[in-house]
This record gives sequence, structure tokens and C-alpha cells, in this order.
Amino acid sequence: MQPLPPEEARRDGAEDAQWSRPECQVWTGTLLLGTCLLYCARVSMPVCTVSMSQDFGWNKKEAGIVLSSFFWGYCLTQVVGGHLGDRIGGEKVILLSASAWGFITAATPLLAHLSSAHLVFMTFSRILTGLLQGVYFPALTSLLSQKVRESERAFTYSAVGAGSQCGTLVTGAVGSLLLDWYGWPSVFYFSGGLTLLWVCYVYRYLLTGKELILALGVLAQGLPVSRHTKVPWRQLFRKPSVWAAISSQLSSACSFFILLSWLPTFFQETFPSSKGWVFNVVPWLVAIPASLFSGFLSDHLINQGYRTIAVRKFMQVMGLGLSSVFALCLGHTSSFCKSVVFASASIGLQTFNHSGISVNIQDLAPSCAGFLFGVANTAGALAGVVGVCLGGYLIETTGSWTSMFNLVAAISGLGLCTFLLFGEAQRVDLSPTHEDL
Repeated sequence: MQPLPPEEARRDGAEDAQWSRPECQVWTGTLLLGTCLLYCARVSMPVCTVSMSQDFGWNKKEAGIVLSSFFWGYCLTQVVGGHLGDRIGGEKVILLSASAWGFITAATPLLAHLSSAHLVFMTFSRILTGLLQGVYFPALTSLLSQKVRESERAFTYSAVGAGSQCGTLVTGAVGSLLLDWYGWPSVFYFSGGLTLLWVCYVYRYLLTGKELILALGVLAQGLPVSRHTKVPWRQLFRKPSVWAAISSQLSSACSFFILLSWLPTFFQETFPSSKGWVFNVVPWLVAIPASLFSGFLSDHLINQGYRTIAVRKFMQVMGLGLSSVFALCLGHTSSFCKSVVFASASIGLQTFNHSGISVNIQDLAPSCAGFLFGVANTAGALAGVVGVCLGGYLIETTGSWTSMFNLVAAISGLGLCTFLLFGEAQRVDLSPTHEDL
């Protein structure tokens, strides 16, 4: 019998390694909880910043250093996390990093009181937390691209992604109560302790010690550098569809960071007598079912025979196009109720990006989806930091919130147009050319 070509053999092997439906359901629930705990740990510091500033005598500038230091580390490990996920398995990368960030989060109160240099220790711990959490979503992308069937990929990714809104809500609600009742250390104990319990569950029931030891051994010895395991840089970045995916991911991340950072201030300044829990909770409550619905709709349309790329582009029209329309509406209304509706619609529709560009990266290059997502998400995080600063500058110089919302629409529109023109869903050919040999 004629042996299969290497590319087809690898593809068949990958299909055999995919999760069964019961396995997929268990892992989806587990990873949703993991994403929730990721955000619980991530937003613990913002929730506690005011109390910690009072205890340690931080001014606004010093508090800003601590808060922003997370993103210094977060931007640095996206590509590494994706590459590790592609090579040793995304679930192992997630578990190893979660055990570390869970421990650091739970130990934050101890670190804060190690010496009088509170600012230095807290800044260092946040950088380290950012470094460890930066590997999560690229490793997750790698894992789902290898283990989940294409027809179920959008719903699975959207369901797991909904954990980010859940985590923000949990820490915002439970964390605020713990802060009032027991002080700021309890918030870190809560989020870090739950993460460590989750790690114990995954280790005991879903992974074996042998797998983790093998993964640690590979990391200790260095990743293999044979031609088969090298990332095909040249083939990837020659494809317009790859650049379209990176551009769209950059735009979606940047616009999300801008809204996430400035919406609370917009509501506080525009509607000073409004209840904070309304505009801080309602948009995220809307985003959870919106994320699940987008994944269900995407998979349903593909199973009904619609072309994959047509579905991906439709999701981006909703996630970047229609969401930016509602963002623009925020700058042209003086009604609090309408503003909450528009903000909820904009944040909710942005979750459609999970079923569009996030899954499209897996369509293009499942064998190195983690690496590619890491590149795109690094660009998005860096652009988000710049976008947040630029948004503040526009608000300050123009004296109008409309300019900031216009910026969101412009960034979203640019990414959407690029994806509509050059986006594809066919797997890119990563076989080496004569130039690469």
C-alpha cells in the first residue's frame, strides 16, 4: 500500500487525536472555569488598588505604575505561549502557568509586607503575573485548533471566552464584598486559592503526572529545533490572509481595551448621579449570552452549508462593524438608559470576534495556531496600550467623548475592511519553497 504524504499523514493523526464529544464537553466547561479564574486573578489588583493605596500611601502615579505593569509582562509571552502550546500541548502550558500565577496571586499579601518597598514588590509581582497569564490564550488557541472539530470550534471558543466576562463579574461582585468585610488581602486569597483548586482538579482528573513530567523535561532540555518543529515564518507571513487575520485581531483587541478602560469614566463623568453597579455590570451580563450565541450561530451556519469564510466575515461585520456603530451612538446621546443599552450592545457584539477572527486563525494554520495567535495578540495588546493613551489624549484636548468613540470606530473599520478584502479560511500551504530549502 502506498504511504501517505507527510502532510496528509499529519492531518489524519491530528484528526485521530481530537476529543470525542463527551471529552469536548468536559474540557469546555473546565477551560471556561479556567478563563473565569484567569480574569478573577487579573482584576483582583484593580479592585483592591484604592485600599492598597491608602494602606501604602501610593499616589495616582504610583498606583498607575502597579496597574500598568501587568501589561508589560503580558505582551512579552504571547508568542512564546503559542509556540509552546503547538509543541508540547496547550493544556500542559495552561496548567503549568495557572499553578504559578495562582500561587503568586494567593501570596500577594505576603509579598506586599515583605519589606517597606511595597511599590517595588507589587510591580514585580504584577509583571510576573502578566508574563504567566500571557501564555494562556495563545496556548488555548493551539489546544482547541488541535482537539476540536472545525464544525464545533466556534461555539467551543466562544463558550470558553465567555469566562472572561464571568471572571470580571465574579471579582467585581464577590471581591467587592470581601474587600468591605475582610480587607484587600482576602480578595487575593480568594482568586489565587480558587485557581490552585482548579489546577488540582485538572491535574487529578484530566491530565496525568507522566504527561506533565514529560512536558517539564522538554522545557528543561529546550524545545527540539528540527525542521519539522520550526515555525514556517516565511510561508506564513507571505500570505495576505495571515496579515488580514493579524490586522483584524489587532483592531478587535485595541477597540476592546479602549472601551474597557474608558467606559466607567465616561459614565461617571457624563451621568454622575447614576448607580455604578448598573454600567459596570449590565454590559458584561449581556456579553456572556452574546458570546455563547455567536458561537452557536457560527457553527450552525457552517453545518447548514454556508462557506466557512463567509460565516467568519459575517461574524466580523457584527463584532467590528455593528459594535462600532453602537460605540458611535454613545457619543451622541444624553440619556443614561440609552447609553447603557448602547454600551451593552457594543460590548456584547464584540464577543462575535471569538467566532470570527479568533477561530479564523485556527482555520489558516492549525499546526501553529498558537504561535500565530500569539503574534496577533501581542500586536493587539501593544496597540491597545497606545489606543488607551490616545483616547485619553483626544478626550483631554477636545473636551468631548465623541472623539474617543470615533477612534474606536476608525480602528474597528480599518480591521474590518482588511479582513473583508483579504480574509480566507482555507488552510495555508506551509510546505517549504525552493528559496527555503
